[in-house]
Order: sequence, then structure tokens, then C-alpha cells
Amino acid sequence: MSDLVNEPGPAVRLRLAEERNVWLCTVRPDGSAHVTPVWFVYQSSRWWIGSDLSSVKVRNIRTEPRVSLALEDGRFPVVAEGDALLIGEGFPREIVTAFEQKYAWDVSAPTRPGSKRVLLEVCIRRWLLAGTAQ
Repeated sequence: MSDLVNEPGPAVRLRLAEERNVWLCTVRPDGSAHVTPVWFVYQSSRWWIGSDLSSVKVRNIRTEPRVSLALEDGRFPVVAEGDALLIGEGFPREIVTAFEQKYAWDVSAPTRPGSKRVLLEVCIRRWLLAGTAQ
């Protein structure tokens, strides 16, 4: 597949704004894949994902920050590969607002007593889009 390091076109950006789920793939310590559907926002040329600090995906990212993301529609693939950064405090206000607008959800609020939230900021290394496979 072709490397597309530039921002994707308007049709893909519209899907990123409207679609509710993305499959996030992280790498377990034994090298196997861990894949899970997550809510996301795409803003400032970054994917943003909220998670509990104790989640498998966060444990995986601590040791291996490389991730892949794939929108759910396999007929018109949108896949991105990048590196995840964990943000534990000081979530960007514009990202919290974007989650509130998209999902009516506070991404920074703990999901259960005693849990702590983190934000994953994924910087894209390459896009793998429909029609770019070689």
C-alpha cells in the first residue's frame, strides 16, 4: 500500500468526523495483536482516544507505542499507522469538547471508582486508503 503522509482528502476527513468507532490494534509483550473497538475524534491531524489507565491497550502502548487504526467499513478501507503518546493529565480542552460534541461524553471522567483516565494521542506515520494497494 502507498504511504500517504499528508492529510487525507475531504471524503476521508468527513468519515473521520462522522464515524463513531475505530478498531485500535496494539502490540502485546509477546508480539501478538490486541484489537479493540474504541470511540475517537480526529483533530489537529491526530487521532485521540480515551481509555482507563489500567486497560490492556494502555499497558501495551507503554512498552510498544506503534499502533494501527481501521475504520469499520471494510469495503472502503481507511487504515492509519502511527505512534501513540499517553497523556495522563491536562487533557487539551478542545479535545474534551470534541468528545462531548461527538458522543455527549466526558472523555476525562473516570468510568469506575478509583480508575484514572488517560488520553491517547496518535501521530500518523502513514495512511493506507482504499485504492492505494499495490
